[in-house]
Amino acid sequence: MNTNKNLILTKWQDETALERFRIIAPLQDETLDPAKRVRIRNEIAEQNGLSYKTVKRYDEAFRESGFEGLKPKSRKPHNPGNLPENYEELLQEAIQLRREVPTRSVEKIITILELEGRVAPGTLKRPTLQRHLYNAGFGRCHLETYRDARESSSKRFCKDHRMQLIQGDLKYGPILPIGKNGAKVQTYLSSAIDDHSRLPLSSRFYDNQEEGVVEDTMRNAILKYGAFDACYFDHGSQYQAKQLKLSLAKLSIKIKSAPVRSGKSKGKVEKFHQVVDSYLAEAKAKKIHTLEELNRYWQIYLEEYYNQKPHDGIREYYENRGVDIPSEGITPLQEWNRDSRPLKFLDAGVVGEAFLHHEKRKVDKGACISFRGKRYETKASLIGFTVEISYDPAAPEVLTVTHPGMKPFQAKPLVIRGYCDQKPALPVSMQAVEPETSRFLDALEKQHKESVKRRADAISFGSYKKGVVPDV
Repeated sequence: MNTNKNLILTKWQDETALERFRIIAPLQDETLDPAKRVRIRNEIAEQNGLSYKTVKRYDEAFRESGFEGLKPKSRKPHNPGNLPENYEELLQEAIQLRREVPTRSVEKIITILELEGRVAPGTLKRPTLQRHLYNAGFGRCHLETYRDARESSSKRFCKDHRMQLIQGDLKYGPILPIGKNGAKVQTYLSSAIDDHSRLPLSSRFYDNQEEGVVEDTMRNAILKYGAFDACYFDHGSQYQAKQLKLSLAKLSIKIKSAPVRSGKSKGKVEKFHQVVDSYLAEAKAKKIHTLEELNRYWQIYLEEYYNQKPHDGIREYYENRGVDIPSEGITPLQEWNRDSRPLKFLDAGVVGEAFLHHEKRKVDKGACISFRGKRYETKASLIGFTVEISYDPAAPEVLTVTHPGMKPFQAKPLVIRGYCDQKPALPVSMQAVEPETSRFLDALEKQHKESVKRRADAISFGSYKKGVVPDV
């Protein structure tokens, strides 16, 4: 009996330690600097619903004592002699109460049993009942795991054809001396991979993780391979940005969001990131120091290695369906090319217009508008009007100005020269016209004649009533 309980306790400790190690695995990189370690701890805490202090405690415990440091402390075995004779019956009632309302605490379960008269007050102890509920598979963590499994979409899935679904995600890259005066800058990899074939449609390192990075990734994927039906993102601010949703909606592309803090639901892109890790190890050995070089070797790595290497996920997909595949397996590029679904290519102009950003600006008295700290020249006829500007975030210095009744044109950056420019000619509609006469004085003269006539008519009528015949 004691042997079985010890085995249950050991298994529980091992499983708990293994889960804790999974959580802190990203922190085991010895090259992490203190600032990045703190940042990753915060991300892990947010993703797993833990506090920062808990993640830090796990990390420090593993560094001090290894895997053993992650195991929860053993509890002292209970004394069977202190349990009531009908304890097994009480345990079954407690299980029933937990099943009825999974969120019921052990304290509340004990209270219910006492109120129902099944056990004398103070007989059942919370730690003892909690341990027995856990050993029976009805601990709160068991029920929460079961609930999460039902509510999440972490079950494996794979679309039947290419371009039915695209998965996108960001990943930390190496820190490179690419800033001003050689300052080190954190790089980020933005990728979009096809869910069916696992082929990377667009994957590139950037020196930031702003919204424009994700937009650039999606646009490059569409320009090269055509439109896809839907894309699958997490809840990162870059993927929930209004502009990205608007751009994809213009191309009739749906956005699907993964469950919150559910890494398993994005298994394909997470598996792809393991490939990225192997590349980063090679890049470190290569001593890459520029972003251009990092991306050049990354494209070579994808084209000559990843795309040409048989993929276990593709093999598993077909074996699960009972379809025979070649013994050497199928590569992502082969699976992409052998798919029967035709690609839907779009005009570059249509794609470019969909990803343009639009803003409003008011033209000042100098016929200029302000944008990102710079001034741009427009046209004198737009002075005082509010115009719409559109621009590509990848090239924000090129602004296209549109206004009702006017053909769109590009605004030029204002250049301050050594001499003043000539004053811009006013449009014909605003130029002064030499008058032939004063229309105001002419109108007053006309009004004066009418007033004199009305007064003359009034005098004539008054004389007639008094019997005075006016001289003719």
